[in-house]
Amino acid sequence: MQGSNRLFDDFARLMTDAAGAAQGVRREAETVFKAQVERLIRDMDIASREELDVLRDLVSALRSQNDALAARITALEAKVGPEPVAGASEAI
Repeated sequence: MQGSNRLFDDFARLMTDAAGAAQGVRREAETVFKAQVERLIRDMDIASREELDVLRDLVSALRSQNDALAARITALEAKVGPEPVAGASEAI
């Protein structure tokens, strides 16, 4: 009976070692894969998160400035009155 228990103990130890080795291989594969993806992204010259945030803020500021200028043009056109459209008298 003692020999049977030892066999099971050895088998359990072998399985534990195999599981530990498999986890080590998995971690190593994940590390290599992550490094390759990071290198690929860096080589593709993709914008970083910080660069995208700065660009989003810039676009937002330009959009509000554009809206303000459009409102100013509308107000100035209302003061001056409608301009004749070029070529409108020729069409009549």
